[in-house]
Formats: sequence, structure tokens, C-alpha cells
Amino acid sequence: MWKILGERILQYRFLLLALLLALTVFFGWEASKVKLSYEFSKSIPTDNPKYIAYQQFREKFGDDGNLLVIGVQTPRLFQQDIFNDYAVLQRSLKGVSGVNDVIAVPSAVNLIKNEETEKLQATAIFPKGPLTQPQIDSSKTVFFNLPFYKGLLYNGQTDAWLMGVYVDAAVMNSAKRTALVDSITHFAEAFGARHQLSIHLSGLPLIRTVLATRIQKEMKWFTFASLLLSAIILLLFFRSISATLLSLAVVITGVIWSFGILQLAGFKITLLTALIPPLIVVIGIPNCIYFLNKYHTTFKQTGDKKKAIVQMIAKMGVVTLFCNIAAAIGFAVFALTRSAILKEFGIVAGISILLLFFISLILIPVVVNAMAAPKLQHTKYLENVWLQRWLDKLEYWSLHHRTLIFAITFIVLLFSVAGMFRLKSVGYIVDDLPKTDKIYTDLKFFETNFKGVMPLEILVDTKKKYGVSRNLENLLKIDSLSQYLASKPFIGKPLSIAAGLKFAKQAFFEGDSTNYTMPSAYDLPALAQYLSMRSTGTSNNNSFTKLVGSFMDSSRQTARISVSMQDVGSARLPLILDSIQTKANALFDKDKYNVQLTGTSVTFLEGSRYIINGLKESVFWAFILIALCMLYLFKSFRILLCSLIPNMIPLAITAGVMGWAGVPLKPSTVLIFSVALGIAIDITIRFLVNYKQELKGGTHTSQETIIQTIHSTGISIMYTSIVLIAGFIIFCFSSFGGTQALGWLTSLTLVTATLANLIFLPALLMVFLKK
Repeated sequence: MWKILGERILQYRFLLLALLLALTVFFGWEASKVKLSYEFSKSIPTDNPKYIAYQQFREKFGDDGNLLVIGVQTPRLFQQDIFNDYAVLQRSLKGVSGVNDVIAVPSAVNLIKNEETEKLQATAIFPKGPLTQPQIDSSKTVFFNLPFYKGLLYNGQTDAWLMGVYVDAAVMNSAKRTALVDSITHFAEAFGARHQLSIHLSGLPLIRTVLATRIQKEMKWFTFASLLLSAIILLLFFRSISATLLSLAVVITGVIWSFGILQLAGFKITLLTALIPPLIVVIGIPNCIYFLNKYHTTFKQTGDKKKAIVQMIAKMGVVTLFCNIAAAIGFAVFALTRSAILKEFGIVAGISILLLFFISLILIPVVVNAMAAPKLQHTKYLENVWLQRWLDKLEYWSLHHRTLIFAITFIVLLFSVAGMFRLKSVGYIVDDLPKTDKIYTDLKFFETNFKGVMPLEILVDTKKKYGVSRNLENLLKIDSLSQYLASKPFIGKPLSIAAGLKFAKQAFFEGDSTNYTMPSAYDLPALAQYLSMRSTGTSNNNSFTKLVGSFMDSSRQTARISVSMQDVGSARLPLILDSIQTKANALFDKDKYNVQLTGTSVTFLEGSRYIINGLKESVFWAFILIALCMLYLFKSFRILLCSLIPNMIPLAITAGVMGWAGVPLKPSTVLIFSVALGIAIDITIRFLVNYKQELKGGTHTSQETIIQTIHSTGISIMYTSIVLIAGFIIFCFSSFGGTQALGWLTSLTLVTATLANLIFLPALLMVFLKK
């Protein structure tokens, strides 16, 4: 069948090449329209209770993850030139397109009791315009007398000051977000440069934008560098520019098709789908090496180019098809998960890898047929003395030291299993960054001085209209929960209606800071008429009234407690959330109240859990489906067993090394197992199919056929491994820990998979197939 297919491909080569070029142009046109995704929480299914709760929160109170913070640490903030420039910075940031509001010391307001109107007036503490030093000092005294701002805008013990920039959610979910973050960063750093102050910037808008930009740039450069290095090594092996360019043409065409499929499926480029180009290189380069290796081997034997091409398709077509099917299954199973981001990745990667087979099957034979016949220098690599010497050693070991091989494998697996027990599953919002990176150090600045910037929201539904504003008992319970949160060293100052009432009570009692407490049952009647605040000295929609008004919904039924917390990681976060929920349940009867924890911190945890669990399940199902394909291909349970064991060894070693090296399971590292499985199964299929073909085609014994297979397939396997190791080792130079781990762990997998299939697999075949 495959021999006939090879003849038909050569017969209709011009038509097939025209069709391939037309499809490439079509997919290229579609690829030019693909867009980047700027959404954050696509990892959670839309019917997940945490996702639904978060969407309901956003409908009532808006987005919670749109605060960018600017920090500075200095005892000189109230120095005339610095403070006036700090006020200018705030006004400049307010004028940036995409900035909704800015809160900082210069715009802080005080509540003043007006006896005539019986209202609390929100008055600016610091007047507008350039201030003199006496004006600043006078206003500073008023500011420090207001406990509401302590821990929110400043840390008096460390002389740290915070400016909060609220950005537009729509802008942050568009391509304009990079320009917005750059503008804010420019203004802030210019202020720091003028006064020789270190500026610290953090918050989810900045972290997401900067990390996404960095990863996208790195993936472009690393894909390019990987292709370049692979091309150089291919050129050294084949000693042919045309063969090297042909290999690059196959993978570049595959990349173009993958982006076209992405656009046709209605998906956008995410941080996960951005990994598809390197994966196309990983699958495509071996296709080219094995096809060309078989072509050169057959041509050297026959001297007939056409016969060599037909034989190349006949022998390697079925092998490459099943290798690509196995690799496609390894990634397509992600489509079975309930995570949208994994589904998109699985669908596009699976289809792209399958189509890559047809690209290789058409493009390689057609172009090779048009090229001149290989010269002696082009096939010289088949007689590489160094590689043949290594293959002789591997042959000797696999045939004459089986007991030692099994013993060493057993010891290595024991070591790996011990490492697997040390493997931990943990992720951070600022995952993979080195400890010296500015994003990481700036985040630690805010965690040290303000206990973090990661949003957490607690919603208290009283199940009654006006159940918050007209029930003192509920208000006191909200304050009790707020105090519990404030007592935690990893949670920042809580903001709620309780904090606003304390501020109002202080104003009612002539600004005495000792009265910054919850109103009593005797205070509320007198205070009630004053709670409709008015503004003087600021706009009617001043920052304070906006802030306090956002702590209840329009029906005054649901109260909101907003806190910022440290990036404690996905291992500690569930314990923290459980303790908060337990305290809330103790304060609020479940039958009368509904208390929910939501916000970006909760959705991050839930998203990480879905991604990690989805990847774990996908690897399991991929293994099962690939095993069924192997059973169909070889139609032998013994060969199936021989094929599965060598694939489990590299996975076990990789997991064990991750445990011993302290590399945790997280969204950026679990993908390594899918890549590892695809690489290992590729080598196994090629070895066993070649063994089966040689066994059927000759009169040799199993041992003689194994020796022949080691030498015929071993060269291609080793060349492929060297090229792929060189391609993946590039990722070790990334600034992200997850990408670095992808590089060195995948390279390790390649080494162990090559050794397992050239030493362990032949030894295993000798045991299972003695006859």
C-alpha cells in the first residue's frame, strides 16, 4: 500500500505541490489575522461555582484586579519639592488614557462635621496647587491623625508610600494595555529619577502585561534560535544546504498551518498556544531526519533515486504516520479537559501535528525528486565512525549485559520513585521569575510594607434588602471578620463599610482619632443623618466617596470586604481560604447569610488546580490511547509491553529528577510530561517498526534483526536526539524558571529515551521474543 502511495505521489507531484502551496498561502492569510488573547481566567470552566461567583461579583462591584500600585520609600516625601512633584505625578497619571482614578496622599480627604447642614463634608486635606512647606506640614498633621489611611496609603514604621492607579478593565483586555502600563511606568520612573528615589511598581495589571510581553518575545526568539541551531546541526550532518532548507521548509510550513488553524477555530494566541511552534519543530525535524536518512540509505544501496524515494515512503510512511498520531494524541487529549485554555491548545496542537505528517509526506518526496542525486559527501554521515563505535558498544551492552542493564534500570527507577514522593504541586502568580527580577523584588516590597497586592474579596449576603446598612449587628460582624483578616501577617488592611463607618464616627466626634471605632447603638441614631456625605474642595465624585460606596451593592443587601494579600502560592492559599471561611461561618449563620470568598486570588487558585489536574489526566489518557494505537500497529501484547516500559522509564526519571531538584508541578512544568511522552514514544515506534520490517523482510533471527535495527535506526535516533537536544537547550537561557525547566528536563528526557530505546528495549526484546 505504502509503496503504491509513494509511486502515486511522484506521479502527481506537481498537482500535490500546487495544492500544498495553495493551502499554505490560505493558512498564511488566515494566520496573518490571528490575535493575541489578553484574558486571564480562561482556565476555569464557565459552569464552575468559583467562576460563577466571580462573574456575579464583577456584575455587582466591577473588576477587582485592575489596581496598579506605585511605591516609594523615603522619609522626605513631605519635603516641599518632592511632595508637590508627587501631587503632579498623581495628576499626570489621572490624565493617562485608560486610567479611571488614582488614590494617593495628595488626594486624601478628611470628613468634617457641618453642624448647620448636619452632613459630613469630604474635604481635601492637601489643597490643590503648589504648596508651601508650612502648608504641607499643617496638612500632614491632619493626615496622620486619620487611622483610615494607615496601612492603606502609607506605612509609618518603614516610611513607605503607596499610590494606587485604577485602570480600565476594557483597556487591560486589549492590545492597548502595553502602552497604558508603559505610560504609567514612564511617569513614575521619571518622578523617581528627578528625586533620586527607587520606584517600585506592582499589581496584577502590571504583572500580567509585563510577563505576557516577555514570554511572547522569548518564545519568538527561542523558536528562531532553536530553528537556527537545528539548521546548523542538520547542515553538519547532511552536508547539504538543500536538505537543511527542505527540513526547515517542512517545519515552517507546519508553523504557518498551525496559526491558520488557530484563526479558523476562532481562538487567539495564549501563553499556552504560543508553545505550539516549538512543538512543531520537535515533531517536524525528526520526520525530516528519518525520511532523508532512509532515502540516503536506500540510494546508497541501489543508486536509483526514484526507487529510493518510493522505498523511503514505503518504509517510513507508516512509521511517521503512527509517530505523528501518537504525538497528536498526546496533545489532543487536552481537548477532553474542561479548561478552555487547555482545550484550545489540545485542538490546535493535535490537528497541526497530524497535518504535519501530510506536509512531510508530500513536500519531502516531491522536493527530493527535483533535487540532484545525493553525492558521496551527502551520505558520508551514514558511516560516521564515532556514532558506529557508540552503536557497537550499545549493541554489546544490550545483548551481553542484560542482567546488569535491568539492575541499573531498577536502581534508577527506585531513585526516581523516591524523587517523585518529593514532588510538590505549587504555583505562584509571579511564577518562574528569578529572585533578582524587578517584578519579583517590587512585589516583595509591597508584601513587606503593605502585606501584598493580590486581590481577595469576601462577600456577605444578608439575604435581606438593606440588611447591611440598617442592621448594626451585621455591621459589627463585618467588622469582626475584618479585624480577623487584619490580624493575619499575609493579609493587608481590609476595606469595608465598617472602615467607612469608623471614619465617619471619628469625624462626628470632631476628628478625635480615639473615636476611630465602630458606632454603638447609641451613636447610630445621631450619626445617621450625617452619613449622606457632601464634597467640598474636590469633585463631587471624590475618591473617598467612590471607595466607601463600593462596599455595598445597590440594594444594601450584600457587603464586600476587600483585602490585598501576599502571593502565598497555591499550596498555602487553600489553607488560608479555609481558615477565613471557617471564621466567617462562625460569625454568620449559614441559614441566614451567604458568605463567599472570591476575587482574582481565588480564581487563580482554581485555574491552577484545573490546569494541573487537566494535564495529569491528559497524560494518563494519552498513555492509554497511545497503547491502543501500538497494539493496533504491532498486533502483539508482548511487543506492546516492550514498547510501553521504555516509555515509562523516561517519564519516571523526569518526574524523579524534578522532585530531587525541587522543580514543582505547576502549569508551566506539567506540560513537560506531554512533551516527554511524545518524544519517547516517537523513538520507540521507529525502532520497533523498523525491527518488524527487517524481521519480515529477511531470514535473520531475532537477535540478528535486533543488531541490524540498532545500527540502521540507531543512527537516525541519535541524530534526531542531538538536533532536538540542541533545540531545547536554548530554552535554558530563558529568564523564566518554567521555560528553563522545559529546556533542561526535555533534554534529559531525550537522553534517557534514547538510551532506553537503544539499550533497554533491545535487551527487553531478547527476553520477550527469544524465538
